[in-house]
Amino acid sequence: MTYVVTESCIRCKYMDCIEVCPVDCFYVGENMLVINPDECIDCGVCEPECPIEAIIPDTAQDAEKWLEVNRDYASKWPNITKRGATPSDADDWKDVENKFETQFSQNPGKGS
Repeated sequence: MTYVVTESCIRCKYMDCIEVCPVDCFYVGENMLVINPDECIDCGVCEPECPIEAIIPDTAQDAEKWLEVNRDYASKWPNITKRGATPSDADDWKDVENKFETQFSQNPGKGS
């Protein structure tokens, strides 16, 4: 089992999860984080840290799509090990649905 980041993270990117990850398996895009499933040790400490519940185990319903998104972008985006600034409008986006289709950016963010 591994954990994956879902579309809830898009445009929110709170980054509380980065601070607790013992293996630094988060990668950063312009407006979303992903977990490298090959580096994740399945400890689960990141899941409760996300204030919008954007992190789920890969055994959860609908996780398969997110497993592939996480794996793909973890290979393209830089690793992030320190919490960055949360977008100022993050709270405005936390309940928006279908963000992957309308808001997702393939551009990398700034790693640490």
